Amino acid sequence: MMPARGQNTVSDKKILGHPVGLFWLFFIEMWERLAFYTMLNVLLLYAKDFERGGLALSAGEANEIYGFYLAFVYFTPFPGGIIADRFLGYRKSVFIGGLIMAAGLFSMSIPGTNFFFAGLILLVLGNGLFKPNISVMVGNLYEAGDPKRDSGFNIFYMGINIGAFLASFLSSGIRNSYGWLMVFRTAGVGLILGVLILVAGWKVLAAADRQPKKEEDEGAKGEAGFGEVLGKILAPALVVGVLTYVLANKFIPDFAVTPATMGFIVGMIPVFVFFIRLPNTAQEHERQGLWALLPIYVAGGTFFMVLHLNGSAMTQWAEDSTARDIPAPAAFQQDALPSYYGNASEDVPRPDPNNLVVVDEPGVARMFGQKRLDEKTLGALTERYPELELHEFEPGAQATDFTGEDATLFQFSTAVYADGSVEVVEEKDAHGVPTFSVKVAERELPKRRVTLMRSADGASFPTYVVTQDSFDGIYAGYEETYGHPPETLPPGKWVQTINPELFQSLNALFVVAFTPLIVLLFGFLASRTKITTAKKVFYGLLLTTASLLLMALAGLASDGGAVRVSGMWLVGFYAIITAGELLISPMGLSLVTKLTPKRLVGLAMGGWFLATAFGNKFSGFFGGIMNMMTPVTFFLVLAAIAGAVAVFIRVLLPRLDEAIEKVS
Repeated sequence: MMPARGQNTVSDKKILGHPVGLFWLFFIEMWERLAFYTMLNVLLLYAKDFERGGLALSAGEANEIYGFYLAFVYFTPFPGGIIADRFLGYRKSVFIGGLIMAAGLFSMSIPGTNFFFAGLILLVLGNGLFKPNISVMVGNLYEAGDPKRDSGFNIFYMGINIGAFLASFLSSGIRNSYGWLMVFRTAGVGLILGVLILVAGWKVLAAADRQPKKEEDEGAKGEAGFGEVLGKILAPALVVGVLTYVLANKFIPDFAVTPATMGFIVGMIPVFVFFIRLPNTAQEHERQGLWALLPIYVAGGTFFMVLHLNGSAMTQWAEDSTARDIPAPAAFQQDALPSYYGNASEDVPRPDPNNLVVVDEPGVARMFGQKRLDEKTLGALTERYPELELHEFEPGAQATDFTGEDATLFQFSTAVYADGSVEVVEEKDAHGVPTFSVKVAERELPKRRVTLMRSADGASFPTYVVTQDSFDGIYAGYEETYGHPPETLPPGKWVQTINPELFQSLNALFVVAFTPLIVLLFGFLASRTKITTAKKVFYGLLLTTASLLLMALAGLASDGGAVRVSGMWLVGFYAIITAGELLISPMGLSLVTKLTPKRLVGLAMGGWFLATAFGNKFSGFFGGIMNMMTPVTFFLVLAAIAGAVAVFIRVLLPRLDEAIEKVS
């Protein structure tokens, strides 16, 4: 019998009892996730860095970018899945999405904010085509009712977490040796490898694809068509969001919530209204399940708001409040530049004062930190400090051109532009925090590249430019506090610290480690008592709340951020919240499919992604206001939100269990 239109037969070829296509998809996804998390691990750090050649945006701006990026990364799979269904099919969608994302990463690897933002937009668009459709392809490899299907997804999920785990080490090693921009290029190469694997397995993966189906083909089944989704969800959200942004930008531009964030939040209102009204438009026997789905969306959005603090608030905590001077392979260590020592403990040696060149103007220090000086500023520095010598590099030199001592000298180098080409702009961000941004004239190329060298104790070494305030933050008050002068390192040496983004690898590590334990635990409990799917979501929210309460204790131990604390606080946070993830994320997806009539599963899954997107936006928002509160207050506020949602789910548990029982 010929397969029905729009369907493919499942391949008979097996590996370990699974379709051979699963392993092609495993490696495609592993490389894509490796690329995705390699970039995501350093996104916030690069955006707000002012010491190692980053964009030097304020913490508020950097977190807003992070929040918007993650929000739209989870928003675009909703229309992306429909586009694949209706127009492209799954293989073509994944192929095109992968190429668009690779283009975005290569764009981000070009210096300048315009290329940075263009790259993020391309990543969001490409992800919308790639992410939902490769997961659908995994399911399509199995016949309906195949008991191997669940374990197939487990294998596929391992590919995701292997990529996520390795990404932290890859991004750390690359940026320590070659700088920020090479991280994005490396991630781009990873995506290209994933796309090439897709092309190599194109015929094998035909069994996971299907021909695009026209809306009229779906009408009989009652599925939500592309026109309905566009007209009732996406278009209203876009119109309301843009209009709110324009009005807020004109009338209340300095409000505590930025116009862009306000536009996003208000723009989501039509989405909320649609899903709240959806049960009333359904058939009578479908309504209870659809109503029960709404609190699950709330739980999912709240959880992902907390989980995805890993790239915002928790990475800031790792950078600013965690003692990172711990043993590690050299590839994952970096020089602790001046900002590290302000709250470093007594036993952390300070750099020799000769390592530092003190200036009066914050703009000059910011120019050096962003590796952009002009000839006039360089001349003023060498005139004030005649002992400085210039180690010259070719203007277009790259970090990859050097090894050994030359590589170290290059890391401290700065590009030098013609006079008038570099401008330091002082402004305030949306939260009123003063910021300095260093802008270079369009298409201007550096005239040369230099490292400022100084000699002391018979050694020549690179120096770093700081303000007097930064200099005082390292040394002033130390003797009064501890009763003795600080221990200092030899001239030219710096304390070695691990990269803050390495802590993000803990989530993926614990997912792999805890998954079999969680399965065994609930298998054991199920033999003694009934634990419903909704109750697992409740337990997951309790664990989420506990992880935040643990960090509130860490804030207490840090004395309001005045003292760096052990990285074990972060280990504990990631261990607890990952256990919560293993209860909420898969259970939430399971409930979406259980509570929703088959004709609306795609739409309901889109609602899950949209709830996640909303939570992700608040991950960035809370990361941006983190420094406006004490750490204890910050984490207690988040714990109160997660705890309130846990209570909400607990109150509704009888109704949720009844709805699940009814549709099962």
